[in-house]
Amino acid sequence: MDKNAFTLHRPLRHTTPVVFSSPHSGADYPADFVHASPLDAQALRSSEDAFVDELFLHGVACGAPLLAARAPRAYVDLNRASDELDPAVIEGIDRVPHNPRVTSGLGVIPRVVSGGRNIYRGKLSLPEAEARISRLWHPYHRTLRQLLEESHSRFGRAVLIDCHSMPHEAIEAHARPGQPRPDLVLGDRFGAAAGREVVERLEAAFTATGLRVVRNSPFAGAYIAQAYGRPSRGFHVVQVEIDRALYMDEARVEKRSDFESFRGMISGVIEEVTKGFAGGGAILAAE
Repeated sequence: MDKNAFTLHRPLRHTTPVVFSSPHSGADYPADFVHASPLDAQALRSSEDAFVDELFLHGVACGAPLLAARAPRAYVDLNRASDELDPAVIEGIDRVPHNPRVTSGLGVIPRVVSGGRNIYRGKLSLPEAEARISRLWHPYHRTLRQLLEESHSRFGRAVLIDCHSMPHEAIEAHARPGQPRPDLVLGDRFGAAAGREVVERLEAAFTATGLRVVRNSPFAGAYIAQAYGRPSRGFHVVQVEIDRALYMDEARVEKRSDFESFRGMISGVIEEVTKGFAGGGAILAAE
């Protein structure tokens, strides 16, 4: 296993069924990868969910583990299936069934970063792609599954908060005419990945801070929500997408001056939801 696969923050006492995952916040860019790309380091970071792991780190103090990627999304995307291989960037891959993510260049080994800019000058060999997946993707997902099973065994259920950020321009592009743009999107794959009460509790906690919250549009949840969300069996996954403009300068990939204030607000939400789910109560299966 590559030591750069992830960082696992475990609480001193595991007191809640909640688990936090940040699969796109990794920022350990291999030097040879950066050197070989036609993009500069700043452009490569445009797909990164920068600082999201920091926003949700307070969950550890609230009794929940946090699994955070170290490898960057531009290098390997941990929120894709391991077989979402793009023949346009990996040699030796036959044409695959239509997959919008792969077609758009956002497979498990991404071809592009934000704005459709190509990461590579040519193609990668299949052994190189497979090596990345073996070293980074599989360890992350083995650990994530273990954390969820631990929570389920201890509490009778597991609630995964899959933590992400979204480009401000993506929100603007999908804004409904006459409607204010959302600050945060909760994705439960339209009820397939989490029970109704789970999503309602999260929505209420975020809304109470004054954030504008919507569900499933434009982001309903990707591989992690699809693979691990089994509400009928007590495994719930909600993807949380926060507008990057609320806490960072997207162009510079730098924290805003009020980052700590925003993080404090998110920490308050974390305290409420971790205690709420630890308190028990019925969790409804998806209808």
